[in-house]
Amino acid sequence: MHDSPQAVEAEDQESSGAPPRFGLVFAALMAAMLLASLDQTIVSTALPTIVGELHGVRHMAWVTTAYILAATVAMPVYGRLGDLIGRKALFLGGIGAFLAGSVIAGAAPDMTVLIVGRGIQGLGGGGLMITSQAIIADLVPPRRRARYMAPIGAVFGLSCVAGPLLGGWFTDGIGWRWAFWINLPVGAVALAVSAFALRLPRRATRIAFDYRGFVLMAAAVTCTVLVADWGGTDYAWSDPLILAMVAGGLLAWLLFFLSQRRDAAPGHRRVAQPVIPLWLFRSRIFVIATLTGLLVVGIGMFAIVGYLPTYLQMVYGVSATDSGLLLLPMVAGMFFTAGPSARMMSTTGRYKTFPIVGTALVGVAAALMSTMDTATSLVLVCGYVFVLGAGLGLVMQPLVLAVQNDFPVSEVGTATAANNFFREIGATLATAAVGAVFTHRLTDRLAERLGGGFTGAADDTDSLTPALVRSLPGKVQDAVVLAYQQALTPVFRYLVPVFALGLVLAFALPERKLSDGAGDGTDRDPAPVPDRTVATVPPLG
Repeated sequence: MHDSPQAVEAEDQESSGAPPRFGLVFAALMAAMLLASLDQTIVSTALPTIVGELHGVRHMAWVTTAYILAATVAMPVYGRLGDLIGRKALFLGGIGAFLAGSVIAGAAPDMTVLIVGRGIQGLGGGGLMITSQAIIADLVPPRRRARYMAPIGAVFGLSCVAGPLLGGWFTDGIGWRWAFWINLPVGAVALAVSAFALRLPRRATRIAFDYRGFVLMAAAVTCTVLVADWGGTDYAWSDPLILAMVAGGLLAWLLFFLSQRRDAAPGHRRVAQPVIPLWLFRSRIFVIATLTGLLVVGIGMFAIVGYLPTYLQMVYGVSATDSGLLLLPMVAGMFFTAGPSARMMSTTGRYKTFPIVGTALVGVAAALMSTMDTATSLVLVCGYVFVLGAGLGLVMQPLVLAVQNDFPVSEVGTATAANNFFREIGATLATAAVGAVFTHRLTDRLAERLGGGFTGAADDTDSLTPALVRSLPGKVQDAVVLAYQQALTPVFRYLVPVFALGLVLAFALPERKLSDGAGDGTDRDPAPVPDRTVATVPPLG
């Protein structure tokens, strides 16, 4: 009996050493993605110490904003350039920029240098998050890719929890600068492994870059992120600066998308290539998957998880470290559903069921969280967080996989980057919206319950800390705790209709069976032929 062609190919790959090479590459990609996603949150618990040591309280927000802003702007650029000129050099360059930013931030003598370092980190980190996913798409056919995408989704969830924990641990121990120094050995290993083992198809060496589109996009993203960060906190929503940035952002977005109308078809390199080509939006799968991810992941993971630790500290009196540990059930839930769903997608080639079930679970989790009160046990809260994670584990990577499956390899970086880009914008706006509603409700509840009986530094809700609340007299403390509970939990209920809309979109998501070959999407542009030794990889397990 003759061996099948697949078995012969597998034997050829084994003899050529391809499987261990891909294992090394995949480990390097995961390490790079973990570093990039961790650094979005790792400084959050270290900020009070950092700004105290560097004398920069007034610039504190920029330590986080600089990274997020730079990463968001970089995402579509890396995705588009990767499709046009190849991804290996971009990936290695992204690691280099990230490590350079880490050195600058770790050695920063003042806040200005630290913020510059964080911006350089973001320029590298945004590229790492995009090119890692696109490289996997270059190497693995969509159907088998499902098993490799599941750990990537878990990395994002893990980083949301592990980032603040690591930042706090470094700050309390060997010093906050190690939140940046730790990137160097891990990043150096990822750089060396990728330079040695990563083999990708070569593409064009000369292109016309869309500088006008990039500038307009950067302006639009900057205005959007700053309005979300500053509005209702540093500046009132009616402040002329916020209103001017809203107007400027809307105008920049309009001009940006108008600028992307030219060169509507891919493959033409004599004219400037759009950063986010409008032909992406001809794909119903891209549009619906991106909107679903924006609503479910952008709000579910970032908006809810962003405010839950504060709630746990204020209402339950747990420490900052413990509030982070209490989010670990979310990561467990993601692992619990992401792995089995990936295996099923790999076996059947079908993905549509998983975003439907996952979106429903996220909505159920939000509804359950809206019922929490001061008497709800932490065990029950952890159960709700587990349900949230289980839902996110079924949504995150299947949506990305659906988008990648609808495009050939020569366009998959652009599609992946645009999908992540809009999800990041949605997360930024959603977090700001939840924060604005929560702050407004908290101010009203405190005024209603305490009236003029709450004096001193705590008159300002911005100055409320868990330690301050615990130091208040018993009745006042109970009133503040109840105000926090009544301010936040109804916000979760307000989000349920948003997730219901996401569920409608998940049902409307078209399904194309996952391809067994690389880049089976619409043949708009012939995909380059990858190196034979890395075009396919052995299945996991």
